[in-house]
Amino acid sequence: MEDARSGDYFVVKALESGVQVIGLTRGQDTRFHHTEKLDKGEIIIAQFTDHTSAVKIRGKAEVMTKHGRMESGS
Repeated sequence: MEDARSGDYFVVKALESGVQVIGLTRGQDTRFHHTEKLDKGEIIIAQFTDHTSAVKIRGKAEVMTKHGRMESGS
């Protein structure tokens, strides 16, 4: 199994207050496992791991990955 420390990193920057970053689990049943709430201007640096396969973002935010930048909530 892949070493969790080698998972891809991503950055989420809140463009408004109340942005939610929600981690989703791996496996047969996808479930929420962690939520962070960001205020305008705050950033979070996160990583995909053995437990986190996807991230859901609610609100207006800039997302930066090795694949480029995108904006949610536009």
